[in-house]
Amino acid sequence: MPDPDFELYDNVGRDAEQITAARYGIATRDDLLRWAQRDAEPFLAEHPLPDPPVPAPDLAAYHDALAAAETPAQASAVTQHLLDAAAPVLQAVSGYLLAAAQWRGQHRDTEPSSPPKMLMAAASRSLDVLALAHHADLAILRATYDPAPASNPQADGQTSTASALPPAPPNTPPAGPAPGR
Repeated sequence: MPDPDFELYDNVGRDAEQITAARYGIATRDDLLRWAQRDAEPFLAEHPLPDPPVPAPDLAAYHDALAAAETPAQASAVTQHLLDAAAPVLQAVSGYLLAAAQWRGQHRDTEPSSPPKMLMAAASRSLDVLALAHHADLAILRATYDPAPASNPQADGQTSTASALPPAPPNTPPAGPAPGR
């Protein structure tokens, strides 16, 4: 017997999910969320959550600074500052998703495609945002400060006189003999 709250749909004005749900007699995403919200009302009355949700941060200063940046170093400084500011929030979200995955031990002995494992993957991937952005920023800096050599001089039969040290940062005077020698 179908749920009495489940609405049968005609196809007029319905999206593909609603049409498919009606065809197979399954609930849509909105149906599931509506039913869960209805059933959780007494619980939420006892455990109120912040309303409205956590406000989005004001990133205007970051956008303004990025628009004013003229060098990769300046753009990187803005990007790194934003990543440092966002890290605690993303780590908190990751921690919550991990706790949701482990709720009542539901994650134990489950398949990799199970909901608890998906929550664990989401927890990990929420931190991937930081790592990926940091990696991209470093790649930009590497291209600016330490570009790959155009060719390998030793492969061309030339001897290399360069030291094994990394190159000096741009706008730094080259190292010369020590003063007084």
